[in-house]
Amino acid sequence: MAYIDYYKILGVDKSATQDDIKKAYRKLSRKHHPDLNPGDKGAEKKFKELNEANEVLSNAENRSKYDKYGEHWKHGEEYEKTQKQQSQYQNRGGDYGGGFSGADFEGGEDFSDFFQSMFGGGGGGFGRNSRGSSSGKFKGQDIQAELNLNLKDAAKTHQQIFDINGKKVRITIPAGVYDGQQIKLKGHGNEGFNGGPNGDLYITFNINPDPDFERVGDDLKTKIVIDLYTAVLGGDVKVETLEGSVNLKVKPETQNGTTVRLKGKGFPVYKKESEFGDLFVTYEVKLPTSLTDKQKELFQQLKNS
Repeated sequence: MAYIDYYKILGVDKSATQDDIKKAYRKLSRKHHPDLNPGDKGAEKKFKELNEANEVLSNAENRSKYDKYGEHWKHGEEYEKTQKQQSQYQNRGGDYGGGFSGADFEGGEDFSDFFQSMFGGGGGGFGRNSRGSSSGKFKGQDIQAELNLNLKDAAKTHQQIFDINGKKVRITIPAGVYDGQQIKLKGHGNEGFNGGPNGDLYITFNINPDPDFERVGDDLKTKIVIDLYTAVLGGDVKVETLEGSVNLKVKPETQNGTTVRLKGKGFPVYKKESEFGDLFVTYEVKLPTSLTDKQKELFQQLKNS
């Protein structure tokens, strides 16, 4: 099996930090994303390679295994276990001519020539089954993917379609997902080896900053500008929420920076239907400009009173 250099795929060297790897993956995955390159098979292939490389190198444990075992990092521990058991049998004068069935593999199958081709096992090290074919079953590699969402999209349950290995995968995204949240779609990863189960698809959500709202847990924060007259005398203003605008009464003599709470007008709580956080509205009082002489005189009177 050919060695795949995941560091080269991401354009980083082996001393790269986890932050370097994350930045490189995000930059390249956006560039080669199939949605931005419709019909481009080269970009689609590159995108798959990037996901595979990121799956391995972004996880410290997986990266350590990859550095030690190369492309076949997932099965390195099984191989070491095999070597240890083989050595123990050889020390006891055991015969490996007909295969060995003590491995901790799925299905309890015999060791196979798969490990010889994978790790370069020597003659007599492993046997073949009666059909002369590999019998060890291994789960396929998992796939890591990222999905960017606007805040308003994350606030509603909706569907998205992914193109994974040429297959269309439709997922329902529940309202209330948060930035950095990851979900798993079992069996939607790469195909298993020798009849083993498929890997899984892991999707990480990235919530883009919103120009109107700041999300804090399930609550939202926003700011609204009111004029000096409304702040002093009170009045009504319109405030935008995720569900449209609402009227809000401003109390007389409201100070700049005053914050009020609109209960239940925040972000939907993840997987808890009809539950919402709160919306916190902060007033910014705008001072009048270009005052007339008469207006200045009135302010002077207020000052002197």
